[in-house]
Amino acid sequence: MPVAEANLNDRAKYHFKGEQYSSHWLLLRRFAEPGRGRRVLDVGCSEGFFGDILAQRGYSVTGVDWPGTPHPDSIEFHGVDLDNGITEIGGGFDFIVCADVLEHLRDPLRILRECRERLAPGGVLIASLPNSGHWYFRTNVVLGRFPRDPKGLFDRTHLQFYMWDGWLEPFEGAGFRIEAMESSSTPFRLGMPTLADSWLVRVLERASYEAAKLWKRLFAYQFVIVARPEEEA
Repeated sequence: MPVAEANLNDRAKYHFKGEQYSSHWLLLRRFAEPGRGRRVLDVGCSEGFFGDILAQRGYSVTGVDWPGTPHPDSIEFHGVDLDNGITEIGGGFDFIVCADVLEHLRDPLRILRECRERLAPGGVLIASLPNSGHWYFRTNVVLGRFPRDPKGLFDRTHLQFYMWDGWLEPFEGAGFRIEAMESSSTPFRLGMPTLADSWLVRVLERASYEAAKLWKRLFAYQFVIVARPEEEA
């Protein structure tokens, strides 16, 4: 299978995670106010599900992902190989979103530097990042397992496996300071599909979300961060 076709197939499996305490739920809370035309760059936009929601809220959204990725008409789409950077994309963005994408790149530092250059004065970068220190990840490694799953912490297309401190390095190296962080809950509904809508799963996910507030390195499934260029932080 050609590389481009394989990449498209991998990207096609990603979908919007609208469940309470999920990373996308936390990301959307950062866009609660009407967009009023403010510009958003959605890096690794997949099929544009997130950008489409923002466009409906009045934001002007530009999405970038692998060439040929399907996308809605509500966003301006650019097909690029993110491992080669986003040099063809202009600047002046009020928000840059990196949702579930940096862990798929060979060099996250490069793309973060390019994102920083494209922020308007006062702009922020918002990202969701998997936590390889999560108890589920640690348990599998201790037991000698390293699955190659279609999604999740052991997603077979992940190239970066960072804990919290590991993620700080590329952001600091790119000249960002993290000014806010929230933790998503463990998606128990994915591991317990027959009970996905049950009170048990809702309780477990709420408990996971609250536990991550106390010990993010162990209980955060993903980190959702807001970062600002160092000189503006």
